[in-house]
Amino acid sequence: MTLDAIGLEVMAHAFAGIAEEMGALLVASSFSPNVRERRDSSAAIFDANGEMIAQAAHIPVHLGAMPEAVAAVMELNPVPQDTFILNDPYTGGTHLPDITMVHAMELDGGVAGYTVVRAHHSDVGGMRPGSMPPHSTEIFQDGLIIPPIRWTAAGKVQEDVERLLLANVRTPTMRRGDLAAQLAACERGAVRYRELVSRKGREYVEGAVHDLLDYAERRTIASVKERVTEGRYTAEDRMESDGLVQTDVCIRVTVHVAGGRMGFDFSGSDPVARGNINCPLSVTRSAVLFVLRCIVDQDIPTNGGVHRVVDVIAPEGLVVNAGWPAAVAAGNVETSQRIADVVTLALGQATDVPAQGQGTMNNVVIGSESWTYYETLGGGQGATSVGDAPSGVHVGMSNTRNTPVEVFELEHPARLCTYALRYGSGGSGRHRGGDGVIREYQALEPMEASLLCERRVHAPAGTGGGGDGQPGLNTVNGRSAGGRAAVSLEPGDVLRVETPGGGGWGSCEPGQPYNAGTRPEVATSPADAVMLDRIS
Repeated sequence: MTLDAIGLEVMAHAFAGIAEEMGALLVASSFSPNVRERRDSSAAIFDANGEMIAQAAHIPVHLGAMPEAVAAVMELNPVPQDTFILNDPYTGGTHLPDITMVHAMELDGGVAGYTVVRAHHSDVGGMRPGSMPPHSTEIFQDGLIIPPIRWTAAGKVQEDVERLLLANVRTPTMRRGDLAAQLAACERGAVRYRELVSRKGREYVEGAVHDLLDYAERRTIASVKERVTEGRYTAEDRMESDGLVQTDVCIRVTVHVAGGRMGFDFSGSDPVARGNINCPLSVTRSAVLFVLRCIVDQDIPTNGGVHRVVDVIAPEGLVVNAGWPAAVAAGNVETSQRIADVVTLALGQATDVPAQGQGTMNNVVIGSESWTYYETLGGGQGATSVGDAPSGVHVGMSNTRNTPVEVFELEHPARLCTYALRYGSGGSGRHRGGDGVIREYQALEPMEASLLCERRVHAPAGTGGGGDGQPGLNTVNGRSAGGRAAVSLEPGDVLRVETPGGGGWGSCEPGQPYNAGTRPEVATSPADAVMLDRIS
């Protein structure tokens, strides 16, 4: 059976709808604001061979790494209705706070495929509240390591496994609630898949999966041929810290484009770092796939067929393919951003790409022994050849929302004094880079804060003569805290995070006005600050 164009479109939306419903159920039933409000989670479905059928439009760094998680579970020979969990970066995970749940869908007594949900949990143990320590040197300091292990058997949660996990986290009630929401989302996806089979027939549905994977591969190859000039392109960019001290760590890539397929060779990158900026290979592959997805036609279904077009080479022992027991807490959130930047920089020699965006997730973690809170902050996107860039948005490998001020203050012993756009921080040029944001947290009781941020030294670069965006800045009570910090806050202390602006695009033609980005100074007091309920 080969589907026609209409059949392909109908089935692509049917599969995507299942993944979207899984994500909606997860968000609606989660306990933590990180999933419930910020939507720091992702959902997808896979076929019985471990290829992605469809994904919801969630977090880029999650989704490109999910195939490794499914492959790791398949090696354990799951039986129908088994559900596994894992977070081990060296066995299908990304970093420890991201707990992945993989459910084996039952159909006619066999495994028909897998529903998968990944969510960032705001604490999984480790040396600091929130499990995102700025200065860890081995993975054991980051938190509890969970290899692929059965969470349910025949639909029943393994209570001994649950007790072990919850005994190693600071917020067991919230973790139990989020895990239950993940399980419900996985099971809902399996129900919807079986309903689709009952309407269309198993042969038709499985044939549609095969056709859609091949279709996405063909369309991606054709789009690369149309949009990207064949050739060999190199680029490098750098992290500002190895995770312990401020020292540049280089990421280098050579991109080969031929016949609509693309190879990405990171062999020239620096070795594994001492700190936690290291990436498992799954995260590096995610960043590459994200950039590819941004270049090709938007209406191509995002499934395993797109993945077939890409080959990633990164020998083990490099910062982009670390080996056990290297720490990776910041690799997933910060180094992934730089990998996307350097790949975009290389492909900028072959196709039209934006200037650099903020290039960081601006990770903020606060908490104590009894509560934890995690969020990433938006900033400036890079300008493009067709217009100015948006301000106050998540850029690159992050796609979350923000937590509204009211929700944050209701659920945590802290106050948000300022939440505003950082006017004028975007790069100047024919088209302006987007502005960053300012967010100030005032402690109302003693607490710990962890910061993992980049682009505090090296500014996001403009393109084609456009100006650079402004670097970010972190302060505690007005004193610089640097890009990575572990600080104790007392009542009344104020943590202020100013996120980077995006780079500008293009110098001006003679006689054209130069868009320097002059805007009013931002208000900084609680009384007159421009409070933004939702900026991303």
